[in-house]
Amino acid sequence: MKKFNSMSCGSASNATKSGFTLIEIMVVVVILGILAALVIPKIMGRPDEARIVAARHDISSLVQALKLYRLDNRAYPTTDQGLWALVENPATEPLPPNWKPGGYLDHLPKDPWGYEYRYLNPGLHGEIDVFSYGADGTKDGDGVNTDIGSWQH
Repeated sequence: MKKFNSMSCGSASNATKSGFTLIEIMVVVVILGILAALVIPKIMGRPDEARIVAARHDISSLVQALKLYRLDNRAYPTTDQGLWALVENPATEPLPPNWKPGGYLDHLPKDPWGYEYRYLNPGLHGEIDVFSYGADGTKDGDGVNTDIGSWQH
């Protein structure tokens, strides 16, 4: 006849816990993220193209925020007020009459090369221009150094 051990049944102190802890899962996710960040651009061989696509996406988002600003305030921010008018209520004239509390963006992104996006009102290519000078951060250039702007589609 088998003996029944009441301590071995349902006792959390003696039971072996299986599975992963949250910290173990987080460590694995971080390691996979680091590997993906290091390996994927090399496998794809197109990190510069990815940066150009990211810049175009950022510029499109900035232009949309500027359009919302214009809808609320009847005009785009001036060149002097700049893109910061999307994040903070401008303190220089002309003051926006209906600036949205909280702003139009949480923060201003930098371009994929770490430079500030540029803004002109009036623009050289349209009513307004939002652009990046590319990898070299200077006007004009070829390849990854080419200017990327809101006038390009």
